[in-house]
Amino acid sequence: MPGPTRGRPTRRPLSVRAPKRRRGGNSRVRIAVGRLLLVGALVLAGLKLVQVQGFQAEALSKQAEEQRATPIDVPAARGSITDRNGNQLAFSVEARQLYAVPQLTRTKWTKAQEADPKIGSYEDWARGVAKFIQDTLGTEVNGQKTDEQTMYSLITKDITYVELVDNIDPAKAAAITEKYADIGQEYRAVRVYPNGELASNIIGAANWREDQEPPATHGVLGLENSQDNLLAGRMGRRVVDTMQGNNDVVIPGPGRSRELAAAVPGRSLELTLDVDTQYALQRMVTDYTEKSGAKTGSAVVLDSRTGEILAMANDKTFDPNDFGKASEDQLRNAAVSSVFEPGSVNKIVTAATAIEDGIYQPDSVLTVDYTIKVADRTIKDSVFHPTQDMTFTGVFAKSSNVGTLMAAQKIGEDRYADMLRKFGLGKRTQSGLPGEESGSVPPRNQWSGSTFGNLPIGQGLNMTLLQMTGMYQAIANDGVRIPPRIIRAEVDQNGARKEAERPEEVRVVSPQTAKTVRDMFRAVVQNAPGQTGTGPSAALAGYQVSGKTGTAQQVDPKCGCYSQSSYWITFAGIFPADNPRYVVGIMLDAPSGGGQYSVSAAPLFHDIASYLAQRFQVPMSAEQAPVMQLVL
Repeated sequence: MPGPTRGRPTRRPLSVRAPKRRRGGNSRVRIAVGRLLLVGALVLAGLKLVQVQGFQAEALSKQAEEQRATPIDVPAARGSITDRNGNQLAFSVEARQLYAVPQLTRTKWTKAQEADPKIGSYEDWARGVAKFIQDTLGTEVNGQKTDEQTMYSLITKDITYVELVDNIDPAKAAAITEKYADIGQEYRAVRVYPNGELASNIIGAANWREDQEPPATHGVLGLENSQDNLLAGRMGRRVVDTMQGNNDVVIPGPGRSRELAAAVPGRSLELTLDVDTQYALQRMVTDYTEKSGAKTGSAVVLDSRTGEILAMANDKTFDPNDFGKASEDQLRNAAVSSVFEPGSVNKIVTAATAIEDGIYQPDSVLTVDYTIKVADRTIKDSVFHPTQDMTFTGVFAKSSNVGTLMAAQKIGEDRYADMLRKFGLGKRTQSGLPGEESGSVPPRNQWSGSTFGNLPIGQGLNMTLLQMTGMYQAIANDGVRIPPRIIRAEVDQNGARKEAERPEEVRVVSPQTAKTVRDMFRAVVQNAPGQTGTGPSAALAGYQVSGKTGTAQQVDPKCGCYSQSSYWITFAGIFPADNPRYVVGIMLDAPSGGGQYSVSAAPLFHDIASYLAQRFQVPMSAEQAPVMQLVL
């Protein structure tokens, strides 16, 4: 019986084949795992693709759009400025600027030409544009050359952006950009002042400002500047396509701009001015200043019942359409920015206070010397006279410094200081006019012994012409001072008016005192043998006139003392005196004639009052002013 076979093949092969089976199994596992990973990756990619193209498509598209779109502010239409009757003093006209983007357009045109050589070269296109611009605009617009050769040279420059022509008619700009979409247009506004220099010191000037962001029309002078926010309105918002993802260069063409929010037009200003009165006053002031040889001259007309400024004129003005050529003196509104010592027009404070406090009556008699001593100073009347008896009315009609100081001493320093405050001196009137000065009154606690020898006769303090005129408005308005104002109302784009707030009234003296003072100051303009006032040339036939002349010495800078040859000449008047309608203030700076008896502002008042009587058909006074006793 055979024995067991050694190394029986049934075992050995098994020991050899077992490892092979393990290697084959691992490979299949790896293949299976790899397939699973690949399928997983494809599923994830698919899911991402669905997410991107489906759920996130709108958001991603918006992000892509924002990468080449730029939001910018859009200027609003600027409000206009009118007089009290709606006459235009300043308004804006819409305009356009044309521009080109040569490098971008040339690149685009070159690609298009490669696809279709028949369209011609970029230069051919540029010549067509240049010719159409000339045909549409002519060869020159607003001093800018727009002929074919000039336009062609600009359009073919190797630059990113070029301005072609500014401030052109929107309809003509539209015709050009519709025919040639690669020419762009931008909004502009031209500020127009139809009356030229008329009231320019008040209105000021505005222009298109590229140096501000965003570019828009902004005020640089006068009310245009101080009321800029109100006039400018509220910016709109739009999105534009740009070459560099910002607002450096807007790509021309349709669909390149989308409005986000509409601009809100600015509000218009209705001023208290009357354009006809302003024109007449400006002409009269300019002529009289030149005639008198004064350095400067100004005048103001107030409505006595409301304090509204009907006219305000300076001899030096400027053209707001070309204000860059104006001097600093021309740009200033001297009626509110220049201060001066008023001289004898300030004597109305003493007159009103003495009557109010019952110290004197119009016919009270004062024995007046030629001189009076106040502290360490001796003050004289302007013309020598022996000691004489004057009525209280005569003290002011003859403009006696000595008589005025006699009355002031009875009033007392504290009471006098209080009345200066009530008359509005030493602080701005809050008229709404930019550049207004406050003037100055010495603080009561700083008065020296001689201070009270200066103030009652109008020296040692200073004021603006508007402040001076406002003092007389209080007397004209039955003792109630209404601070002057220049803005009457705001008007929105729909024509709705918002009246300006009426200033707070200040009771200065009683109605009876105001009437008494008005009657007394009629004697200033009377002309009677031995009883003539200092301003008879201010009188107007058929009307009662109340007023006061003034002469104040200017300070000589060489010695720091009062000059004997340089004066401020003033006049303040109420017209008509028996039924006040208007108050007029006048100031002449250093007329060449010198003192009060060679040059007076009274004749100018006469001319202004005569105009007002005709312009507003002022009824004549019921009776002629009686001749009053001045000197006994």
